[in-house]
Amino acid sequence: MTNSGIYQLFVYGSLRSGFRSPVYEYISRFFKFIGEAKVKGKLYDMGSYPAGVPAEDDSFIIGELYQAKNEHEFSWAIGQLDDYEGVAVEPDEVQLYRREVTEVHFNNDISKAWIYWYNGNVANRPVIASGDMMEYLQKK
Repeated sequence: MTNSGIYQLFVYGSLRSGFRSPVYEYISRFFKFIGEAKVKGKLYDMGSYPAGVPAEDDSFIIGELYQAKNEHEFSWAIGQLDDYEGVAVEPDEVQLYRREVTEVHFNNDISKAWIYWYNGNVANRPVIASGDMMEYLQKK
C-alpha cells in the first residue's frame, strides 16, 4: 500500500493516547499528535477491542489525528502499524483490519488520513453509540 502523499493517521482504539498501550509509545516516536477528530463510521464492541466500519449516515467515530514527524520514515512506520493491526498477514491468517484513506473532520475542516477499518463481521455486536471508545469504557 502506497502512502499517496498522505502522511496523517486517524486512530480510534488501542492506538489512542489514553490507552497508554506499548504501541502508543511507538506512535508517539514517529507521529505528532494533531488533535481530537472524527470520521464517518460506526464503532462496535468486539469484546477486547473496538471495530470501526465506514458509514454513510451521520454516525461518527471519535479519535485522534496524527501527522508523521518525518515523511521519509512514514512507509516504514505505517508498515509496523500494519503488522500490529493484522493488515499484513500470512497466507493462512485472516486479515483483521484494512488500512484505507478516509475523510477526517478536524476543527471545522476536512482532511484525509489513513485509518484501520475492521475487516470482519460486526453482526450481533453491540454498537458504541457515542462513537468514542474511551468514553464507552469509562461508563462500562
